[in-house]
Amino acid sequence: MIDAPYRFSGVRAILFDLDGTLVDSAPDLGAAANRMRVDRALDPLPLSSYRAMAGAGARGMIDVAFGFTPEHPDFLVLREEFFKNYEKCLTEQTCAFEGVPELIAHLVAVGLPWGVVTNKSARFTDPLTQAMPLFKSARTIVSGDTTPHAKPHPAPLLEAAQQLGIDPIHCMYVGDDERDVIAGLAAGMGTVAATYGYLGHKSDPAQWGAHATINFPGALLRLLEKA
Repeated sequence: MIDAPYRFSGVRAILFDLDGTLVDSAPDLGAAANRMRVDRALDPLPLSSYRAMAGAGARGMIDVAFGFTPEHPDFLVLREEFFKNYEKCLTEQTCAFEGVPELIAHLVAVGLPWGVVTNKSARFTDPLTQAMPLFKSARTIVSGDTTPHAKPHPAPLLEAAQQLGIDPIHCMYVGDDERDVIAGLAAGMGTVAATYGYLGHKSDPAQWGAHATINFPGALLRLLEKA
């Protein structure tokens, strides 16, 4: 593994995943899935049932709520129902993780551009980020459908770097999913695994190959200071 401080010494911009990295959207995602259960006379599940899989979006929520994978014949219909429910509540309980506002404020104070690269479609990314003051200073926001490919393909990250006018090698990408690290490495960026995120049920961040890991948002500042 490349020494993290050395790898990050030339960083001129920070890019972040959204759900599970900057914001905790699990309560609203879980509520959208529970609405589907209640509409079918099923008891709602506790948030703890949904949280680990929140990073997988509709796919993860439908799997938890009903045990249906994308191969199920009813999956697409259920997914659109989930999307409609989520649109109605996506800003009700979602909030920034503790320490994130202070992290972003520091990046702004030192003049380090930052942005978001998420697999969430613009249908949800735009209203969510527009509703939260946290994102007013973001220099780029790339959604899952901004480019023809979503993560783990590097295209969204390369698009964000292009929008910032900064070579990818001078960008750092922070995310809580293995797809984030795969995409970041493929784009030639320094990568940081956020282990305080959702991670999934069978995920070991130590095996992702990231240049560094952090277990709380403020730890990113320590990486930057060492660099």
